[in-house]
Amino acid sequence: MAGGKMKKDKQKGPRAPSNHYQGGVTFHKSKGQHILKNPLLVDAIVQKAGIKPTDTILEIGPGTGNLTKKLLEAGKMVIAVELDPRMVLELQRRFQGTPFSNCLKVIQGDVLKTDLPYFDICVANIPYQISSPLTFKLLFHQPAFRCAIIMFQREFAMRLVAQPGDNLYCRLSVNTQFYARVSHLLKVGKNNFRPPPKVDSSVVRIEPRKPRPEVNHKEWDGFIRICFIRKNKTLGSIFKQKNVLSLLEKNYKTLQALQGSQNVSLSGNDDMEIARLGDESMEMDDGMDDDMDMECDEAEGEGEVSEFKNKVISVLKEGKFEEQRASKLSQESFLTLLSMFNKAGVNLIENVKASVEFYTVNAKEGLSFNGRRKCILKEFITKHNVPNHVPDELVECSSQDDEVPKKPNVKSKETKMN
Repeated sequence: MAGGKMKKDKQKGPRAPSNHYQGGVTFHKSKGQHILKNPLLVDAIVQKAGIKPTDTILEIGPGTGNLTKKLLEAGKMVIAVELDPRMVLELQRRFQGTPFSNCLKVIQGDVLKTDLPYFDICVANIPYQISSPLTFKLLFHQPAFRCAIIMFQREFAMRLVAQPGDNLYCRLSVNTQFYARVSHLLKVGKNNFRPPPKVDSSVVRIEPRKPRPEVNHKEWDGFIRICFIRKNKTLGSIFKQKNVLSLLEKNYKTLQALQGSQNVSLSGNDDMEIARLGDESMEMDDGMDDDMDMECDEAEGEGEVSEFKNKVISVLKEGKFEEQRASKLSQESFLTLLSMFNKAGVNLIENVKASVEFYTVNAKEGLSFNGRRKCILKEFITKHNVPNHVPDELVECSSQDDEVPKKPNVKSKETKMN
């Protein structure tokens, strides 16, 4: 063109391969599919795992098999759990006809819904959205394994290893470290993955404690939930909240009733309503204080202070916990406080309600009142190891004693247990 520069036509060459592809397989970020592409990092993970030649290894989310290959070289057997059928085919195709084909077992399915077989070590690069439920599924797996080497999102990993007084110390930290020894192994930048995630990652080692702590797991989790309602508030302030006191008092009264020291109503209404404290997933909190729909108003200035409230506060004062904060307490301190509450008769057991409802339904169907009461007491006491003074004949009762002739024994809803 006159008086100007001539435009050069750009020749369109072959398009560079996208980072979202490998071997013809498309990776979906929305499903947490981020494949390790750095061979040095793969070698480091295998080395940190301390795999023995006789070990059976569980790999979660094997993808296209970059890590799987190294695990097969190090151990005796690899059991790979993969949800995506495309990845399963890719994995089988990669090792078909190789010496490792007989050492690899692939399970297609959701790892959270799969009954896991026996394994010695778990090595996993997992979708970050299942981090918390998977962690606790592994911690409660039986028989216990030796250790797990897992890639987590950096912030989640830091919460797992946080210590009392750290900003990231939370319910997740307490619950995980209560059941396992947790240590941080490696920092992993996002560019080590294909496609790269939005955040950096960390590799964490988890070793289940042996023997497992002998506590009621539901009660422990419920207790920790209450303590972390506002982790930077004093425990004295938390346990004076209306809803907390109401919750604990209902548990206390129900437990006393089941032990025969109080009357039990068959109405099935508010008198026996127990708020749920535990959750099997023990899911990760977001770093903020839990609210649990609890009111922050303290039960002050509303008539006389209840006898039960005095009991709770006296326990806190006796152990010098009233001015302590959950964010600063160690596991030993939490265990001490829970033990003191139990000795005072303050229990945080979710299944009290279920036991009462079980009794109510069967009593209305015409089963023996006394027989049902005995068996509920037996089941409850055995399951929760409740301190009690129940006569031997109650503990030794049999479900065969429950059956009675056609007419129901319960004449009205107002029938008492005494």
